[in-house]
Amino acid sequence: MSKFWLRLDNAALIFPAVKRPGWCNVFRQSVSLREDIDPALLQEAANDLKPRFPSLYVRLRTGIFWYYLEEIRGPLTVGQDFAYPLTHMATKELHTCCLRILYYRNRIAVEFFHALTDGTGGMIFLKTLAARYIALKYGIDIPALDGILDIGQQPQPEEIEDSFLRYSGQHAMSRSEPNSYRLKGTHEKDGVRHLITGVLPTDKLVEVAHSYHATVTVFLVAVMAQVITEMQAKHAPNRRPKPVKITVPVNLRRLYGSKTLRNFVLTLNPGVDPQLGAFTLDDLCNGISAQLSAEAMPQIMAARIAANVIPQQLAILRIMPLFIKNLFLRMVYAYVGETKGCLNISNLGVVKLPEPMRPYVERMEFIIGVQYTYPNNCSVVSLGNATYVNMIRNIRETELEQRFFSRLVELGVPVTIESKLRGD
Repeated sequence: MSKFWLRLDNAALIFPAVKRPGWCNVFRQSVSLREDIDPALLQEAANDLKPRFPSLYVRLRTGIFWYYLEEIRGPLTVGQDFAYPLTHMATKELHTCCLRILYYRNRIAVEFFHALTDGTGGMIFLKTLAARYIALKYGIDIPALDGILDIGQQPQPEEIEDSFLRYSGQHAMSRSEPNSYRLKGTHEKDGVRHLITGVLPTDKLVEVAHSYHATVTVFLVAVMAQVITEMQAKHAPNRRPKPVKITVPVNLRRLYGSKTLRNFVLTLNPGVDPQLGAFTLDDLCNGISAQLSAEAMPQIMAARIAANVIPQQLAILRIMPLFIKNLFLRMVYAYVGETKGCLNISNLGVVKLPEPMRPYVERMEFIIGVQYTYPNNCSVVSLGNATYVNMIRNIRETELEQRFFSRLVELGVPVTIESKLRGD
């Protein structure tokens, strides 16, 4: 019987090509329950999900022309959580499995190699895993609602499709845009990372964001842009100021109705050019909202998709040996991958759970790592009336977090700094 395999989706092609020890190649999502995890039941739940998520229970394989994903025949072994989150997935591990399912006390965590899926696909998997675990432990029925899949159902073809290929436009949009101001600092040695979690009351965050006629994402991006603009003025007072732009992932499923569980996001870089003058927070909220609304249209995003898909389909690139493709992709990534923004703000929004599941769930978390040249990153997720803002960095300086969370408090959003961790 032949093994199930998949070509990497269009967004995933870059990740094996640029992987290196100094760059975090995984993201993490976790759910904390109200009782400690039973490892045997979690292993059973993980086994039960394998037929339903064939695009996730895979390992990375190297072909002559392309990397590809191949199913793992045996079970994925659940393990105890690492001392630190987001441990780099080395090549040896990727050749075994591109997915980790971990537990610690009352927490279930899943770490995904970026080539597998994005935050939305990962959250669907995590919620389905948690629902199955809770069903096994407590003997309750949890309906397949709110992004939880029916594990008794066969995988649907659209769930494993490369939606970039399906929704690509015929004409490509130029990737050209000004480079952004870059955050800097004293890099930690030996891959040490710092993680600070700010817990915000969701209702108050929404209230303040709406007072600026902004969504929560736009509001957080605007506050971050304002803070970084101030930092640039402080640290480079005699230099010509550069644009301050925040990288924002856009979930394309909402635009096109895709049901894929693989990667289907593109990033936009809204921001401000300080050379044009001073901008109030009202100005920033209005400007960033307008930028995102103007760019996140199906026709424009299809042209952005085409800018990535059309080169992939060129005959010369198809027949190019993999090691040459890797060099080419690394050059492209160096030119456009991390030069257009200061850092990411990735907001998964409010996590919804079926009513029978809610009493057992205490909190959810979403953590992305620092990138190769981004020393800071930010990820956000909300459950109930708690919004968790995770600020991660691989530099010693805490200025960005201090300014960002302090500004939120000044604006009327209380912030509880819950954890400060060091990771390797």
